[in-house]
Amino acid sequence: MRAGKLVLLFLAGGLFGMGLTVSGMTDPARVIGFLDIFGAWDPALLFVMAGAVGIYGMGMLILRRFAGVKLSSAAASPIDRQLVIGATIFGVGWGLGGFCPGPALANLGALQIEALLFVPTMAIGMLLAQRFFGADRE
Repeated sequence: MRAGKLVLLFLAGGLFGMGLTVSGMTDPARVIGFLDIFGAWDPALLFVMAGAVGIYGMGMLILRRFAGVKLSSAAASPIDRQLVIGATIFGVGWGLGGFCPGPALANLGALQIEALLFVPTMAIGMLLAQRFFGADRE
């Protein structure tokens, strides 16, 4: 991988981490509060997700208009059984742990005990998915 691409990835990851921290989404209690719709519901995550979808949408619009970038799908229907099962497992883990991978890594850097337990188990799950289901990035 070229050095320029690595620098860009590092900057994007740093910006993402700063956004998580500023929005308070590195706190598992905020995430669990969002999922507690019948209790003390906290809508903050909804606004963070809406902002992220809006920024992504604008970015894709700009890339499509000015750079001719198009997203392609290898499958005729990108939603299949494996995707639904994986998303369900991800969602259950996210709800139980109060972390998704980004905030978990941010909290790992802060040496939060929850992240010290969550991140290794997340890594084990990722390795198992790769080993038994061929889940790879490329």
